Amino acid sequence: MTDAAPDQSRIYTAALVIIGDEILSGRTQDANTAYLAKWLGVQGIRLKEVRVVADEMDAIGDAVNALRVKHDYLFTTGGIGPTHDDITVDAIAAALGRPVIVHPDARAILEGHYGDQLTEARLRMARTPEGARLIENPRTKAPGIRVENIFIMAGVPMITQGMLAALDGQLPGGLPVLSRTVAAWTQESKAAEVLRRVERANPGVQIGSYPFWREGKTGANFVMRSTSTAQLAEVAQMLMAALAEIDITPIDGEL
Repeated sequence: MTDAAPDQSRIYTAALVIIGDEILSGRTQDANTAYLAKWLGVQGIRLKEVRVVADEMDAIGDAVNALRVKHDYLFTTGGIGPTHDDITVDAIAAALGRPVIVHPDARAILEGHYGDQLTEARLRMARTPEGARLIENPRTKAPGIRVENIFIMAGVPMITQGMLAALDGQLPGGLPVLSRTVAAWTQESKAAEVLRRVERANPGVQIGSYPFWREGKTGANFVMRSTSTAQLAEVAQMLMAALAEIDITPIDGEL
């Protein structure tokens, strides 16, 4: 699926499984979801689902098996480090019915990076499900893993972002998702009916409302998303006119 020519007439989707007890306990905050969603949008892929699971074989395997068949792509973050509780590779290999091997190319990368400092613990980062390919890691060299439509990545945001950069342009997708913003100093509830009406009149456009409180007053950014620049421009003008009709002064851009 991931190596086929893209069909830009359809919507490609992805899911993310965030793996880690530290996320569920609140000790660490996830910083990968927003970055991945934006990166996928540029690739013409939409992030549709995110799950957070514990460092448990069954929890990881159940999430992976549910989401890999539901979406074009599945990304995982976390659990591929050198310690005993980094079990993501084992869990995904088991879910796919594949053995775990020490990938020869991954071993060579780690040997080149660590030299005689390559310990058994560090060598764990060369383990992959059998038949997997590697994702370059320009930051710390320990590679990510690509098997079937699953992309197994580090949990550290800096490393994850480097791995995603190595995948730029490699995943077939549809048209990139574009956005345009119209804003106003208003309560979003006053604009709710206008937003609903404009979105309904323009298939292919999604409009999200994002309220805020600033300078002692309430405002909202109305973000339109579409694959067409021309459609976004047309809908922005329609939305601004509709807001003006109900005495809300629109701003073409973000507040």
